[in-house]
Amino acid sequence: MPQNCRWTADRIPDTSRSGWLTLLAEQCGIVSLAQLRAHGHSADDVAANVAAGRWQRVLPRVYATFTGELPRPAWLSAALLYGGSGAVLSHYTAAEEWRLVPIAERPVEITVPYTSSAISQRPFVVVHRSRALKHTTLESTPPRTRGPDTILDLAVAQQTSRDAMMLVVDLISRSSIPLQAVFDCFLLRPPYRYRGAIRRGLELVGGGLMSALEVEYLEVEEAHGLPRGDRQTPFTVDGKTLWEDVTYDGHGAALTIRLDGRATHSTGGIAFRDRRRDNIAELAGRARLVYGWHDVHTSPCAVAAEVRKVLIREGWDPTGGRQPTCRRCSHERRE
Repeated sequence: MPQNCRWTADRIPDTSRSGWLTLLAEQCGIVSLAQLRAHGHSADDVAANVAAGRWQRVLPRVYATFTGELPRPAWLSAALLYGGSGAVLSHYTAAEEWRLVPIAERPVEITVPYTSSAISQRPFVVVHRSRALKHTTLESTPPRTRGPDTILDLAVAQQTSRDAMMLVVDLISRSSIPLQAVFDCFLLRPPYRYRGAIRRGLELVGGGLMSALEVEYLEVEEAHGLPRGDRQTPFTVDGKTLWEDVTYDGHGAALTIRLDGRATHSTGGIAFRDRRRDNIAELAGRARLVYGWHDVHTSPCAVAAEVRKVLIREGWDPTGGRQPTCRRCSHERRE
């Protein structure tokens, strides 16, 4: 029973009281109007309980049989009951259940069959529709879309194609959902929006990029005519294999680029490990540059200039390479 919830079993026949209490427990005290009628409550009974403050109407045809604020599990039950038969948690709500994103104050998102009459009830519930629910739903409690489908649904819902690509890279790289499972889902159910951007995101993850920051740095390379470095190169530090984000040994330069998306080191062990990596790189005669999100996102031209300078110093021959396409750099040169 959620905290601050007080069920009421008034006027329920003794023969069905057990079933009623089981229903309340399974649905966190939330019931639909159809369920109330099935357990002997008339429209007048429902109205009387609401007027007396024993129950509360939370959505059309959906009631809470307790007072006070609804905890999260109760809101999930309410949204699913409102959506009707076949409704499942989806999009950001499913992503929260999959622990792909942190739980936040936002509407519960559900997907329903096209035949459902449910419509969005903002700011509480957002309703999506799908003709492929039977292929995308996981049999769970509460029901939700499968992990790969959840990632694709969220990508399609982004504001821009770039946002969709970044989201795909970010969610796959930090979740336990296999890349192949998402790619198979992409082929089986090609998204109607941002198809090319989503495929690009999947390819980037498959190519070794592990974060949105790494995608940003790849774009710095491409826009400024830098060689494409090797991703996730293994190095052994104190008997452990660690992975450097970008290296350029294949282009004749012993340069390591470390992309640090953390605002601070979460533990002393991580800070110590990074110092050891720096020391070992120095002892091996390797050059190294470290950039964070702010550097790469807001000053890509400055980052590119530094990397180019060190690459040339370390032996990279820029002749015959790709031509820069960065409009910002071209504009500054014209001025």
